[in-house]
Amino acid sequence: MPPVRQTLFKSDIELSYLEWNKGEEPLLLLHGMADNAVVWSSLGEYLEPKYHIIAPDMRGHGDSSKPEEDYTFNSAIADLEALMDSVRWSSAHIIAHSWSGKLAAIWARQNPHRLRSMILVDPIFIWKIPSIFKLTFPFLYRVLPFLQGMGPFASYEIAEAKAQQMSQYQDWTQLQQQVFQAGIEEKIDGSWGSKFTIAARDRIFEEVMRVPGLTTEIDIPSLFIQPEKGVNRQEWQLKPYKKYLKNLKVQQVPGNHWAFLTKPEEFNQTVETFLQQQKGRGRVPKSEEMY
Repeated sequence: MPPVRQTLFKSDIELSYLEWNKGEEPLLLLHGMADNAVVWSSLGEYLEPKYHIIAPDMRGHGDSSKPEEDYTFNSAIADLEALMDSVRWSSAHIIAHSWSGKLAAIWARQNPHRLRSMILVDPIFIWKIPSIFKLTFPFLYRVLPFLQGMGPFASYEIAEAKAQQMSQYQDWTQLQQQVFQAGIEEKIDGSWGSKFTIAARDRIFEEVMRVPGLTTEIDIPSLFIQPEKGVNRQEWQLKPYKKYLKNLKVQQVPGNHWAFLTKPEEFNQTVETFLQQQKGRGRVPKSEEMY
């Protein structure tokens, strides 16, 4: 069954999310920068029979609120914990892609009791970045593949043509088209562009640069998914994860940085195998569930 679009109303923002509510085991899916919750459609459908699944549009993305300020990791984590509380989850399995992989690592060291397990899908920016690199941000905004679809574009057709040149949409499958369509909108001036905002882009990059990800040992069962054409292809890139994640498995999968869009069958099977191995971890008896 397709997911249901829901909204969490917080005091500061509205958080839009997709929910597959058929199974019981809680599973929270976190998309990467400039993406949206629809990227998890294949995985959500695949795991729905056994898991209660929620995939939010992170603040600044998709159909969630887009404040001008406040894109700190702490605010994003507060969003996620409020979302979990609203559905009475004391803890959940977490899958986090790209930039949100760093968010998950920070969350795991701050509040480890909220994570039953952690799957990091080709994470980036795990270290604190020297401030001098801020000078390179304008260049990065122009060349990073996941930001090239922001626009503005003179028409929807031009935006779509650009999308078909991007790595995550390389096969232009029905799933990839759905993700693209969920992340684009017509602007007030008639142009077309991403729902991901410039303010969110700039503030998230500043936060990524400012805050280190892995700084202390974490014992949560963790899986590092390493796509064969992803950004983490060298052993030195895996060293911080192997150093600080004491219960870590590394699994290679086919596909690129967006393996869940380009090779969804293999990706889904890899996730399922790991989650099955964690079945029941951190489960709270019904008599003790949050209300």
